Amino acid sequence: MADLFTPLVLGGITCPNRIQVSPMCQYSAVDGIAQDWHLIHLGGLMMSGAGLVVAEATGVEAAGRISHGCLVLETDAQEQALADLVARLRPLSDAGIGIQLGHAGRRASARSIRDRGKGESLPPEEGAWQTYAPSALPYNDQWATPAEMTEDDIIRITRAFAQATRRAVRAGFDLVECHAAHGYLLHQFLSPRTNRRNDAWGGTLENRMRFPLAVVQAMRDALPADRALGVRVNSTDWHPQGATLDDAVPFVRALKDLGVDYVTLSAGNLVPDAVIPKATPGHQVGFAERIRQETGMTVVAVGMISDPVQADAVVREGRADMVAIGRAMLDNPRWGWHAAARLGHDVPYPPQYLRARPNNWTDFQRIHPGAQPVVSTQQADRPSGSTWDRPETDKPAAQPS
Repeated sequence: MADLFTPLVLGGITCPNRIQVSPMCQYSAVDGIAQDWHLIHLGGLMMSGAGLVVAEATGVEAAGRISHGCLVLETDAQEQALADLVARLRPLSDAGIGIQLGHAGRRASARSIRDRGKGESLPPEEGAWQTYAPSALPYNDQWATPAEMTEDDIIRITRAFAQATRRAVRAGFDLVECHAAHGYLLHQFLSPRTNRRNDAWGGTLENRMRFPLAVVQAMRDALPADRALGVRVNSTDWHPQGATLDDAVPFVRALKDLGVDYVTLSAGNLVPDAVIPKATPGHQVGFAERIRQETGMTVVAVGMISDPVQADAVVREGRADMVAIGRAMLDNPRWGWHAAARLGHDVPYPPQYLRARPNNWTDFQRIHPGAQPVVSTQQADRPSGSTWDRPETDKPAAQPS
């Protein structure tokens, strides 16, 4: 029986455990290029004890980024910055390194939280750009109306996803995740609430799936066998005119037929008038469970999960194969280490931090109630006359470094 710390094979990679760091936008890029912030942010999360760290939603073209501060993977300079980033992350842990690729569609050209915005559309004087969508329907009355995509737009963006995938491979990422959720372009095609087309790209569920599946096929073709491909999918739009879990099941079956290695099940964010139930820890796990049961696809559960015991139960009970942690990782970038201690598992620490391991620090259990004693094969180097294992009251006062 698998648990949270059992390895998981995804395509051509093996994650050392089933904790994923969710992709989380940082709005800190300059001209789509990763900055020092991304190294600090992702570098800390590489030392979280997670088995997989996925970098934020990255636009496959400049027009597809959410905001001015979002990453883009369209130019050589953007690719080189990400290659440098991956090279510096790689030695920090044995976690897999992934990147999420997407196109924001009508929700592009937005103010970011770094600009004191709440996701509203940029005005022209702040550098707004033309947005695209399956139908010329704005997100709400305060947003610019997107251009309805032509056949040429569909071809261009499909190729952009494939090219960004090739760039991600060259940059050294182990895994690429396609963002088809949260009200962004591929999700806009999937939902009848936002796709009002009457051609081959709209109408029936089969037609609404056509463009997202073409994108995923292009990404799959661009990805070598030693990497992994995932897709983030919406399970429900929380809207009476939107897509439901009954629509997600056949979509995931089609993704599996294309060779997708896993899906992450999310929900909502398509339209501002959605009726969303109050979010509680694990509130979306049931969606992952049904998809797993009905499709046989490897699934990742999300949704305010912060308790290691709950995360472990999700995997042990077969409700999902992996758990993605977002806010809890921002709050505690050592979440995986502390989860291992709580659940009685041993995870590797970087040598520089070995003195903080539970077996090297007599105060650990006081600070982390419920931690289990673990016998580790990884020991910190102890200088002659080390005081690390003495009772705290016997230790000399710390000296300035």
